[in-house]
Amino acid sequence: MTKAKARHILVATEEQCNELKTMISNGEGFAEIARKYSTCPSGRNGGDLGEFGPGMMVREFDEVVFSAPLHEVQGPVKTQFGYHLLEVTERS
Repeated sequence: MTKAKARHILVATEEQCNELKTMISNGEGFAEIARKYSTCPSGRNGGDLGEFGPGMMVREFDEVVFSAPLHEVQGPVKTQFGYHLLEVTERS
């Protein structure tokens, strides 16, 4: 079974998600941005979600996590929870 490790940042609006993505593109650290802005409890850990398999996260998450290139920030990804920036850190 395929497994992945990823981290994410969850915010309420697409606009804020895009602003944070720009900040990361300009050199700010993903983990620092997650700690400061993410509304998900994982933000305390720099957005780290640990390891998970297909179907353990919402469909929109799975579609990105199990297809996107490693170490590239993806998003905004809209789910029922809000807007996410995702970074796949490992996949096996």
